[in-house]
Amino acid sequence: MKERIALTIDRGLLGKLDRMVDGVNMRNRSHAVESILSKHLDARGPGHAVILCGGEGTRLRPITYEIPKALIPVQGKPLVAHIFDLLKKYGVNDVIISTGHMKEKVKQGLGSGEGGMKISFIEENKPLGTAGPLALLKGRIDSSFIVSNGDELKDINIKDMFEHHVRNRALATIALTTVSDPSQYGVARLDGNRIVEFVEKPPKDSAPSNLINAGFYILEPEVISMIKPGFSMLERDVFPKLAQQGRLFGFPFSGQWFDTGNMERYEKAIKEWKGIR
Repeated sequence: MKERIALTIDRGLLGKLDRMVDGVNMRNRSHAVESILSKHLDARGPGHAVILCGGEGTRLRPITYEIPKALIPVQGKPLVAHIFDLLKKYGVNDVIISTGHMKEKVKQGLGSGEGGMKISFIEENKPLGTAGPLALLKGRIDSSFIVSNGDELKDINIKDMFEHHVRNRALATIALTTVSDPSQYGVARLDGNRIVEFVEKPPKDSAPSNLINAGFYILEPEVISMIKPGFSMLERDVFPKLAQQGRLFGFPFSGQWFDTGNMERYEKAIKEWKGIR
């Protein structure tokens, strides 16, 4: 619930405030003041992260016949450990791993955490998609949280993304990365920072943008209540509803991003990934 207040502000500061207002990221003076207060008073960021590691990694066979996709090696350590590095950099130390295929190997390989990071697990007894595992978290998360695919390497400024999320009063914010050929991905159609829809694998010459879903989200707990038990997909069953409500936003970022979904992309990631610095 919001309350109306009166403020007396120095004229010089008011001029700086007005220069922040662009009608898109910052709608008006009130929005600018709220954003600044949120940044300084509630800028701790998400405290929890969920990493989706339940997939079989069929396109990485024969490697994934023996090694769970989350544990395939990238530059000397498991793939998912690079996601841990990103989370630790921004103080996200409570991580929930959604496991399915070869879940016991995943749990043995990751343990319960190290270096101040707490790791716990939820188990998919059958495939639940990208949204289904979140339904298992009802009542367990009561603040903004991160969801990340477990098969991508990414270097995202989580602090900036969270501020963007709060500023837009989003229920869900999707990290968007730029690719030269978006025809193999879901491509975002934007109205300002608001995501209107994703166009799945459009021809290169008719794609609405070069911005694709990077598999990294900040969500509010209300999103969990929208997910029915069983198999469901964020991309198909949840995000379109949020887009219709005007509560789905994009966060374009310029940091590294590598998809390890097939052998060619996996090899590229091994050669070019620079790690989290």
